[in-house]
Amino acid sequence: MGSALREALQMILSGSSLLGNIVVVTLRMSLASSLIALAAGVPLGVLYGSASFPGRKILLILNRTFMGFPPVVCGLLCYLMFSGVGPLRGLKLLYTVEGMIVAQVLLLIPIAAGMTESSVEAIAPAVKETCRGMGLNRRRTLTLIIRESRYQIVTIYILALGRALAEVGAVSIVGGAIAYKTNVMTTAIMNDTGSGDFKTALALGIILFLLYLVLTILSSALQGRMKR
Repeated sequence: MGSALREALQMILSGSSLLGNIVVVTLRMSLASSLIALAAGVPLGVLYGSASFPGRKILLILNRTFMGFPPVVCGLLCYLMFSGVGPLRGLKLLYTVEGMIVAQVLLLIPIAAGMTESSVEAIAPAVKETCRGMGLNRRRTLTLIIRESRYQIVTIYILALGRALAEVGAVSIVGGAIAYKTNVMTTAIMNDTGSGDFKTALALGIILFLLYLVLTILSSALQGRMKR
């Protein structure tokens, strides 16, 4: 264990090209998928949390169900859609970073929407009452609600990014964990552990831990700012 840890640290400090490629692919996939999911999920969450319309409760139930959607099932469905017999085979997304991003987005949109809905629901009544008193239209009311939720939205993005970094089931099925192409930190750790390459697995584990530490610090700082 001690020897593997020393070798892992040396591998990190030496600037291994293998580690660098895996980290870059991971960040490319996670940043893109979390940003797209935020852009799609936040408007849905604002709608769920601030508006009343027929079918809202059904949509909320469906969204909360998909918040816990098994990643391996999502990966399987994406694989079937992108494969040679699937309806989206022409896009050639199977075993690509772009295909992994699509799978991640499908998993993250319900999470971003659900967390936004919870935040907006708590502030929407007071904001809407104020806007009615000021004679503001619906568009400006929604804009103000989003503005008042900006710190929560940033926190939601950080949590979505953390979830994207931790994902293994869907991305391993859709991406195939191809070296120097679609291999990300979680799939690499799993594969390296299985093959006995503990130094690489530990090196990636250390980097992933440090990324999570940075995200936790950012999240705590934002929460502290919101309380002031």
